[in-house]
Amino acid sequence: MTAQTLLTTEEVAILLGVKPATVYAYVSRGLLTSRRNADGKNSLFAKPDVDAFLAGRRRTTTPGIQTGITLIKDDNLFFRGRDATVLARTSSYEAVATLLWTGDLDDVPFPVDPELRRLVMDVTSRLPETARLTDRLRVTVAAAAAADPLRFDTSPAAVVATGRQLLAAMAQGLPPISGIPVRPVPFAHTLWLRLTSRKPTETGLRLLNAALILLADHDIAASTLAARIAASTRAHPYAVVSAGLAALDGPLHGAASGLAYPLVEEAVNGPGPLATISDRLRSGVPVPGFGHPLYPTGDPRATALFDLLDDGPVKSAALQLDETMRTRSGTPANVDLALAALALHHGMPADAGEAIFAVARTAGWLAHALEEYGDRPSRFRPSGSYAGNQPA
Repeated sequence: MTAQTLLTTEEVAILLGVKPATVYAYVSRGLLTSRRNADGKNSLFAKPDVDAFLAGRRRTTTPGIQTGITLIKDDNLFFRGRDATVLARTSSYEAVATLLWTGDLDDVPFPVDPELRRLVMDVTSRLPETARLTDRLRVTVAAAAAADPLRFDTSPAAVVATGRQLLAAMAQGLPPISGIPVRPVPFAHTLWLRLTSRKPTETGLRLLNAALILLADHDIAASTLAARIAASTRAHPYAVVSAGLAALDGPLHGAASGLAYPLVEEAVNGPGPLATISDRLRSGVPVPGFGHPLYPTGDPRATALFDLLDDGPVKSAALQLDETMRTRSGTPANVDLALAALALHHGMPADAGEAIFAVARTAGWLAHALEEYGDRPSRFRPSGSYAGNQPA
């Protein structure tokens, strides 16, 4: 910025901490006024107008988040205007990730970098046996960041390329349980081989791919807010994902399916669904895997996954649990119960649902980071309401 009364578009962009395209968007919305320079080709801005605009934005202590990624309305979930449950049946996770990032439903494979794969497999192999799958994912993200000298490039094309490479690395950082195919396979297939020793089937892969799609984003959930706050400080994409993984780790968020897993397992192998629910209610602890404040009549993600789950004792028990809770307390199953049923039916460990959730939501975190990189930096600065001792 110079000491001139009139500022160029580039100078205004630097002052506001946004891109020139965002400055033009402010003009088109009537938030800033521009004038043409002498040759009539470039825009100029009066410095007092820019200062007043900046001061007005700083007065907003809790900025509203406008997003064009996900809409939750009337118990339905939409990604950029498309029904997520339809996408789960008709698209690949790779295509939906691209949709979230760019708006185009392009099925672009995730690249495999042999050097990066060797690195993440090496660092995760050193973790103790007690390490959860999500512990391995966090280590993988940190290692991938350290190996990327261009990680601070937050241009849209770079973030998309990073996202594809990172997702491939996250799957490869999990220890393979089944044999690894020589030729590249769809992402759901790659992840399957790290979660169960059972042979992948067409219906199983379709179910896992659907779960990845349905969990790819969910508006401003706690982990997404954490990711956006990191992006607002201009943290690189790997750090954004690390912030999301940290918030996801709570038992009330991404780890909830792990709590629902023993519930379904007991309903299958124990005294039955009704007795299982009775025992949980008697303990006074909320029954995991049920209810969602955004879906009062039922989580469409759970319904879609149950529809795709093969018939068998796990599906039967899970649906009976749902029917019992829905009928007696008006609390239908949520996606965590469906994830638990998916994992148990296909011989996956109890924390597999959490890992699926974390990998899937990485696409959404990066989509929100792309939005945040185009907005004013460091805009999340609410003020606390002090309730401590007053100074003397």
